[in-house]
Amino acid sequence: MTILGSEFAVLLLLSGEGEDVERRLGSGCKRLEWEKRLTVFFRPLEGDGPPRPAGTPGTPMECAVTGVDKAGIVARVARVLADHGVNITALSTQSRPEPESGTPIYTMRIQMIVPRIVDRQALRVQLERVAAELRVDLTLADRHGVD
Repeated sequence: MTILGSEFAVLLLLSGEGEDVERRLGSGCKRLEWEKRLTVFFRPLEGDGPPRPAGTPGTPMECAVTGVDKAGIVARVARVLADHGVNITALSTQSRPEPESGTPIYTMRIQMIVPRIVDRQALRVQLERVAAELRVDLTLADRHGVD
């Protein structure tokens, strides 16, 4: 969940079985909109996504991104992480004007668990490629002292 001014946002991944699961989830979302006055966006995912068995061992890491604010920073970085089966455990962002020029500078911090089977060098190379394309600075580091 994240706070957006006086509002909040939640992103959920739901799964279920049965032929009418999509219809039931959609109906439940509409009921939430009506009864609780929430705005709910619902759509089925395409494909099965990467397998992520519960309890998959991994390494706690942090990714930090800083640069001129522009569209696509979160989406592009998150896509690389998802493609590697990384579990994002926390994500925070902030945009502030640079003191001298007023240019909006965007900062994003992602705490994550990288499965041990992931080639961390390949992950780093792909993240650095995205950072270069977006013209932002990116660091990737272990989170020491975290279980």
